[in-house]
Amino acid sequence: MIEIAGTQYALNDPVLLIGGGVVLLILLLLFLSLRASNRSARMAEPLVRQMAHLGQHVQQLGQGQEQLRGGLQHVSDTQANTQVQVIQTVESRLSSVQQQMNDRLADNAMKSARALAEMQERMKESLHGSSKQTATSLTQLQERLAAIDKAQDNITKLSGDVLSLQDILSNKQTRGAFGEIQLNDIVSKALPSDSFRLQATLSNGRRADCLINLPNPPGPIVIDSKFPLEAYEALIGSTNDMELKAAVQMFRSTVRKHITDIAEKYILDGETADGALMFLPSEAVYAELHAKFPELVQESFSKRVWIVSPTTCMATLNTMRAILKDARMREQAGAIRKELGLLHKDVERLGDRVSNLDRHFGQAAKDISEIKISAEKAGRRAQRLDNFDFEELAPDDQTNVVPLGHSEG
Repeated sequence: MIEIAGTQYALNDPVLLIGGGVVLLILLLLFLSLRASNRSARMAEPLVRQMAHLGQHVQQLGQGQEQLRGGLQHVSDTQANTQVQVIQTVESRLSSVQQQMNDRLADNAMKSARALAEMQERMKESLHGSSKQTATSLTQLQERLAAIDKAQDNITKLSGDVLSLQDILSNKQTRGAFGEIQLNDIVSKALPSDSFRLQATLSNGRRADCLINLPNPPGPIVIDSKFPLEAYEALIGSTNDMELKAAVQMFRSTVRKHITDIAEKYILDGETADGALMFLPSEAVYAELHAKFPELVQESFSKRVWIVSPTTCMATLNTMRAILKDARMREQAGAIRKELGLLHKDVERLGDRVSNLDRHFGQAAKDISEIKISAEKAGRRAQRLDNFDFEELAPDDQTNVVPLGHSEG
């Protein structure tokens, strides 16, 4: 019998058996629970340790996040400072380039203005000198035309006074002096004083009555006035056929010899022209020679000795004066061409300087374009840094990320 709470139960009582079984079951369950809790405690220890490690990792992750936030702030500040420095550098360089361009433009403008002023001054002086020389030439031309008119009047009077001329030519010395004086008078009235020389001595020692300084070609030409009139006087003074025939023969031989002497004495290769003038102081002698002795005229042509009378000499000298005038005009034209050549060189130099200025402008524009490209690149890089997101890294880039901590076990 078992007494429980004042009540006795038999050992074989079903209630006692059921109760005892329940108690045993409870005790068994408690034992099993204790055992399971011990096993669970032993199993939870690694989990707790892992949770502790996980907590440490979470703390390190928080610290890394703070460091990352500080790094991003530093990057943002650096980017802002870099942008400010780039902008300041670009502005400084642009200001320097603009100042250099302004200085170059001002310098080139001053040089161009100086060159244009110099060129205008030279052109003004050249035009003034040319106009002055032209006025002088026109004045001299008018004076010479007036002198030619007077000379023609004098020649007319001389050609009409045949009797007085014959009286003068009766003496040989007087005749020679008269021929030289007449030639001097004609030449001095027809030509400028600096274009001829009287009694000029040649390289062979011969003295020419008059040497006219013509330009090459034809070159200086000699005029001889020492025509032998004795044969002409005998010709016109003959009274019968025998005297006439002898006078004709003497006249022919004398004139031929005089032509040969002129050709040998006064035609010098490289010094004078390839011809010379034989001056006849009488129109009557000139007419007689051309009328009755044409073979002598042809022979003089073959020896390049040109026979002239006072009238034809004046016409020949007028032609020479035209040649001299043309030569002097060519000299003036040469001076003008020289000035034009200098002007052309000045214009070419101005073109080169303008090209240099254009090249400087092109270089400055290229520098500005490169500065703009560099500024745009810097801006794009700064924008990429500003929009950079570390959590959007590709899987392939995770190997480049520095780990925040190492796990234990």
